[in-house]
Amino acid sequence: MISCFLLLQEEATVMSSIFLLFFILYQTSSLEFRYHDNGEIEQYLLHINVANPDITHVYSIGQSVRGQELWVLVLGFCPGHHVVGVPEFKYVANMHGNEVLGRVLLLQLIDDLVRGYRDNETWAQQLLNSTRIHILPTMNPDGFDDADTHCQYTQGRFNHNGIDLNRNFPDAFDGLHKQQQPDEQKREAEVRAVIGWLKTESFVLSANLHGGALVASYPYDNSNGGFELVGGASITPDNDVFVHLAKVYSYSHTSMHRGDRCYGSRPFVEGITNGYQWYPLTGGMQDYNYVWAQCLELTLEVSCCKFPSVTELPELWRENRNSLITFIQQVHLGVKGRVFDSSGVAVQNALVEVKGRQNLCPFRTDRHGEYYRLLLPGNYSFTVSYPGHNVLTEILRIPYGPDLYSAVTHDFLLQRISTDTSLAPAGPAPSYNYTPVHPDGGGARPHWAGLAVCICLVTGLQCLIG
Repeated sequence: MISCFLLLQEEATVMSSIFLLFFILYQTSSLEFRYHDNGEIEQYLLHINVANPDITHVYSIGQSVRGQELWVLVLGFCPGHHVVGVPEFKYVANMHGNEVLGRVLLLQLIDDLVRGYRDNETWAQQLLNSTRIHILPTMNPDGFDDADTHCQYTQGRFNHNGIDLNRNFPDAFDGLHKQQQPDEQKREAEVRAVIGWLKTESFVLSANLHGGALVASYPYDNSNGGFELVGGASITPDNDVFVHLAKVYSYSHTSMHRGDRCYGSRPFVEGITNGYQWYPLTGGMQDYNYVWAQCLELTLEVSCCKFPSVTELPELWRENRNSLITFIQQVHLGVKGRVFDSSGVAVQNALVEVKGRQNLCPFRTDRHGEYYRLLLPGNYSFTVSYPGHNVLTEILRIPYGPDLYSAVTHDFLLQRISTDTSLAPAGPAPSYNYTPVHPDGGGARPHWAGLAVCICLVTGLQCLIG
């Protein structure tokens, strides 16, 4: 028994020494301002994880066409899995292989967050203790390998199959005309990987980093010429929130809010734009996130030059650093909570609607019974419905949460309706990103196979099941 105890003690000492060595190496090393190739990014993420296993986690969401892993680093106090009440946030860069500054910015952000946390800096401690942050430095590693270093040329923009990944996602407005379910298996490998990613994580807020302009763009990117078109813009039901989010980034940036004109581009008032008003596109990632995954996403154009000179990288990081950090805080806007049935069990697929915000696909609770609604301060009327239970309507007063690193928490408690099943309303259809709850109350991993296209057609915004 004593020898066993001594052996365990010796092993613990060795492990502590190894961790200390990695920690010292990390503290004494510095992330260079340069363009790291895909292999170097992989090694960097793995190194950060080994050196900081308590606050980081590494995983791959899939592979590119050429078989390169699409690595994600997670940062947070419990990085390996979701914690109820802790919102999921993500940054994605290098969707277009020749738009490369985002790769550098996200690596520097990782470095900054880890250093800040280890140095007990308040901002980093608060972010990582309140948010689970996912960072995908390159969505298109194949395109990066082929990219030209010219500021405006398009070589490397597409994936290995010559496809623009930001035109390859299922599109809600395109579906309005075709009225058919998009075939995910016909999508590019990188797009399928992101779609799969959105099935497994309940992301609340996201941004996709691009280059070639200096502006924060928000949904919609597309339109079918219907009610969403307002003054040349394609407006979402959460337009006020999207405009706020875009301004948070542009005004936190050293110059974006001035709306300066890049070469060959028009100026943008306050450094923001509605995507459709700038130029319409079909199959964009930010619309897909919002419509089908309940995740509000912006497209951030972070540099006039798509492939800036290495000598410019330190200054470009300085210009974007505060914006990147402040934007993450916005995941704490609005309200969050859970929906419980009459037995006190948190339920999946409960419909959580806000009066005046008729989404193409209504927001629903996830497999943990959670909902997150990003809302600006004010009073809002919520309607919650779930099969076999009375519809619940409550008015909530929403404060500003980002300064406190927490949205206000409010749980909805439902009451079962009459035992007369003839009075029971039809249950809401499953949303794209969640499966129905099993009869035993257990939740399955979410999948979308076989689910119908959720499209709004008229003022009633009824979802088609087809």
